[in-house]
Amino acid sequence: MDATQIRSLRSLLDGYLANFDDCFGRCDTRAHLPVYVRGQLSDLPRKSVEPMALAADVPPRTLQQFLALLDWDQRRLVDRVQELVAREHGSSHAVGIIDESGCPKKGDKTPGVQRQYCGATGKIENCVVSVHLGYAVDDFHCLLDNELYLPESWASDRERCRPAGIPDEVGYRPKWKIALDLYDRAVGNGVRFPWLTFDEWYGSKREFLRELQRREQRYVAEVPVTFMGWTKPPRLVPRGRSLRAQRAPSRVADLLQYSPTLREAPWQRFRVKDGQKGPMIWEVKHVRFHMVTEDGDPSRPMHLIVARNVLRPEEVKYFVSNAPLDTRLETLLLVAFSRWHIERCFEDEKTELGFDHYEGRNYTGLIRHQALTAVTHLFLARVREQWRGEKPRADRLPGSDRRGGPSAIVVARTDDGSTTAGTHRPEDHVPTATECQSPGEPHEADTAKTSRVRHTTHRLATVSMG
Repeated sequence: MDATQIRSLRSLLDGYLANFDDCFGRCDTRAHLPVYVRGQLSDLPRKSVEPMALAADVPPRTLQQFLALLDWDQRRLVDRVQELVAREHGSSHAVGIIDESGCPKKGDKTPGVQRQYCGATGKIENCVVSVHLGYAVDDFHCLLDNELYLPESWASDRERCRPAGIPDEVGYRPKWKIALDLYDRAVGNGVRFPWLTFDEWYGSKREFLRELQRREQRYVAEVPVTFMGWTKPPRLVPRGRSLRAQRAPSRVADLLQYSPTLREAPWQRFRVKDGQKGPMIWEVKHVRFHMVTEDGDPSRPMHLIVARNVLRPEEVKYFVSNAPLDTRLETLLLVAFSRWHIERCFEDEKTELGFDHYEGRNYTGLIRHQALTAVTHLFLARVREQWRGEKPRADRLPGSDRRGGPSAIVVARTDDGSTTAGTHRPEDHVPTATECQSPGEPHEADTAKTSRVRHTTHRLATVSMG
């Protein structure tokens, strides 16, 4: 970023924020938007309301009222974020990512706060949790929407909810239902997700997978070791007035150890991506799979992918996908390992934009703060996209017609004769590159805890607007 670009940031920001003018009924209310966004873009160590207001030479009470009391439409604000992403970053190889994030809090007054698992610290502690929908295509990624998770302890205590400003119609909903609503709203605003991915907590919810299938949404879901199914569909035999599977389903961890189909499937070595500590090399088995449905019956044929970290063989991940059976394994792996995009969004919003710095005790103020942070983050993502120049792009996925862009994973023969795969760049220094040797369909034999991977990407820089 040179001096000319820095000087142009203010006009770029003003033009960008004009997209949200109709979210505010009064011009004096609208005038608070650039104050808040510039505060989040500043180099203030703490980006809560008071320091941002003082830095902008406005009374803190004014900015507090902007969040909690003044009349404006934060839902339309988020809709506009999604419309901009759909219009300017729509792609046939985009990936939607569902995840949740926790923000540690003290006391018991912040809406939704209780002792629960906090992803930011990796342990049970006092925090608020929100469910998020992310979007990634090439080097671009952003958060499209989020919603506060209201625990049952809050939803059942309306006397506690009212002082926090939580409307009576806002109650407890399972996180997977919140995620589904986020997805439906984004699709309603024109966002298209050729692929969707999420971690094993969401992957374990068969109701969630069923609803995605009903929406004809392709996904690659990480699943827990206890996920049940068959590598070969069982016979259905009469039982009462219905047909039931003759053989009981097995856990995917047991299938890996005992199923002839999985045991005979070859391990294929892939270079998934370059991480902070070097190339990420995973060995993969890929077979057909029938998960057990809510009725206890086998599902339609799916993909089952077992990935084992070469450097830490005890680290094993399991993925299932409802993609067509002729989908390339490389494509499925790229979707499966795309969650780092949303993890980077969380990190950027918390370390650079003050997502977790909100100190109020008002429900409306909290959700508006989160919506405004999404607006600010999208501005940074757009500027980076515009100014990055002709640099090598990140991993790309084939489009829905399987012709949309070059293959993102190439297979290279190493010195010991094994194969690796990764994004092909000159700095990889691989000896040769060949076509992928893996079959288009999963292996079909004739015989009958998750860790977050941190990857190297370009961090969104904090820009001081003052």
